[in-house]
Amino acid sequence: MLPGSIQITGEALSGAEIKDICDSLKENSVRLLSVRGCQLSDRDFGRVCRGVADSHSLAQLNLNLGVVSSIGRVKQLADALKTNRSVQTLFLHGSPLLDAGLVALNSALSTHPSLVSLDLGDCMLGDEAVQLICGMLPPDGAKSGLRELTLSANPAITGKGWARLAIAVAHSSQLRVLNLDYNPLGDQIAGMLAVAVASSRTLEVLDLEGTSLTNQSAQIFLDMVENYPTCLRVLVLAENAISPELQQQISDLLSEGEEDDDKEGEARGVGGISREKTTWLPHSNSSSQMVLVTSGLGDSLLAETEM
Repeated sequence: MLPGSIQITGEALSGAEIKDICDSLKENSVRLLSVRGCQLSDRDFGRVCRGVADSHSLAQLNLNLGVVSSIGRVKQLADALKTNRSVQTLFLHGSPLLDAGLVALNSALSTHPSLVSLDLGDCMLGDEAVQLICGMLPPDGAKSGLRELTLSANPAITGKGWARLAIAVAHSSQLRVLNLDYNPLGDQIAGMLAVAVASSRTLEVLDLEGTSLTNQSAQIFLDMVENYPTCLRVLVLAENAISPELQQQISDLLSEGEEDDDKEGEARGVGGISREKTTWLPHSNSSSQMVLVTSGLGDSLLAETEM
């Protein structure tokens, strides 16, 4: 029997429900466990963590929206991940981790043999946490690292932290998707990220929605995609003070690059490689905004369950 999924949202979980979850984890019959926004006692959270530790089938764990609500729970989760070997994707979006929480999780996350996708959006992180996250983006020739990273809505991160991240992204040998939406980045930090994207040999998706950018940033990205080879296929710039004309120029160039790569792949006899197909459409609420519509990365793990 193939492992299935357990997805519960925003409910107060009873002891019986917790037992069913733990039994399923112990029996290795769960591949996806999502209890986003659920209320459960500290004792029951510990029981779930022990189930996660013992599971060999669990690939995706969604604890979004405050389930990991204290440093005690962070430590219980860290202990579980130190034993678990199967989790590939971890969602902690909306958890009040702070830097201290990531310090407690760091060893478990950075040494986990399977973890490739991590969502730390809206976790109240600062520069200390970013420095630890950079260690999960090892450079070429080093250990394996994250392929997908979400750091949305962490406004306490300063320019120093974003500069460190940009350097790590530039040299990462694994990272394909980076979501930084709804951080107050501004044009200066966006310029650093553009340099990182130009240097990266793996990054395909960059989400900068709602990051206080202007036409100045867009012009830098336009110059980059127009004049330099890049792996970038998707750049999200919605909810910024950027003209629709500039956004369209960037999207057209990215689409042309993707078509050229597909043709080269067919010429080499590798036309079967799956790539993300993208379309840019005007935002329904404003002609000055653009929205990304995508078919989804073929093997993207962050896309497998809603946040």
